[in-house]
Amino acid sequence: MSELDKSREEPTGGARLLIDFGPLLVFFLANFFAPVPGPIKIFYATGAFMIAMIAAMLFSQIRFGKISPMLWFSGLMVVVMGGITIWLHDETFIKIKPTLYYTLIAAILGFGLYTGRPLLKAVLGSTYPGLDEEGWKKLTRNWALFFVCMAILNEAVWRNTTTNFWVGFKLWGAIPLTFLFAIANVPMLIKHGMNLTDAKPAEPGPVE
Repeated sequence: MSELDKSREEPTGGARLLIDFGPLLVFFLANFFAPVPGPIKIFYATGAFMIAMIAAMLFSQIRFGKISPMLWFSGLMVVVMGGITIWLHDETFIKIKPTLYYTLIAAILGFGLYTGRPLLKAVLGSTYPGLDEEGWKKLTRNWALFFVCMAILNEAVWRNTTTNFWVGFKLWGAIPLTFLFAIANVPMLIKHGMNLTDAKPAEPGPVE
């Protein structure tokens, strides 16, 4: 495969899972197995999360010749909020990171809809071939609302449960919810022209 072909290739299958969910799995495992007292584990896990996210970005660049805008944004959020968490020794910052991420993405998608530009089309156009303009508008609206709900849910979980529960929720709660929501959109996508033969089902970016 030439370098040009590689640069046009999209992550799929195991590579997509590794890029999108690998750092989150590392975060969960580091928090679970860190050989330190309970309250300190989150800081070790945060450091591991930052390293894993950077590694995922490097893998994407080396293997596929690019880093998606969503991965750039997610990686920046992890590094900045994770760095503040470790620097100030305050786990609040890593806990509110998903809230900020979901809120900002929802705001960007909402702004795109308001200005007549369903921005998901620019990010996921090759993922849903054949989808008409109305379908892109509905998909963008649906994901914007989903991200608002996820922001609210993250706030409810971290403010009312233990740190270990919140870390587990990110892996065992947020990921299944995202997959289920993506699947729930399929009938609407088919109705608006999505070509199932060439489609590459995907959610917009890494789960936070």
